[in-house]
Amino acid sequence: MSNAGKGRHGPDRSAALSLYRRRAGIYDLELALFEPIRQQAIARLELRRGDVVLDVGCGTGLSLALLREGVGATGRIIGIEQSPEMIERARERVVQNCWGNVTLLCTPVETAEIAGLADAALFHFTHDILRRPEAVANVVRHLEPGARVVASGLKWAGGWAAPANLLVLPAALHSVTSLEGLRKPWSRLAARTGPLDVETALLGAVYIASGRLARPD
Repeated sequence: MSNAGKGRHGPDRSAALSLYRRRAGIYDLELALFEPIRQQAIARLELRRGDVVLDVGCGTGLSLALLREGVGATGRIIGIEQSPEMIERARERVVQNCWGNVTLLCTPVETAEIAGLADAALFHFTHDILRRPEAVANVVRHLEPGARVVASGLKWAGGWAAPANLLVLPAALHSVTSLEGLRKPWSRLAARTGPLDVETALLGAVYIASGRLARPD
């Protein structure tokens, strides 16, 4: 997909699978700079012992250790990842740490068969997933009313911080298949959950959006 195409169209699954096939071996190193954002995002989930949490687009499983610290041995983590190469590294992480309460699903998020309802969901650096309405809808359908929801990742910086987009653009071109919605990547999620609180970092180039799934009237 050309850079121009990335700007005009929505996420491209085949392009994403190819992209993450190439990146799987170095993905952990590439994301090292953003580990503080991951830690802050997971803290916003306010996990409790026994919770069930969805790790949406779990990649190589970099969030699993922190999520497990939150839910404890009595909780449950369900990681969803469509890239076989990425999720294989997540499986290796689970085996090495003997985490018996982690379930990994190798499937597109929109067709993931998720058992039961979860208490929380994390979307960390998953722009393509957040821009797929059917993927967001499937996750939200499997959340308890009042569930905590957090999304984090790259965004276009605005106002005086617009020069930061010189860094956002190459980073985005390296990690997503569509630039659509990069001003407010969380908007489709907020449309399903209700309003989200949005904080920014790195001169507005990174965001953390957090909130709770609205309870029925």
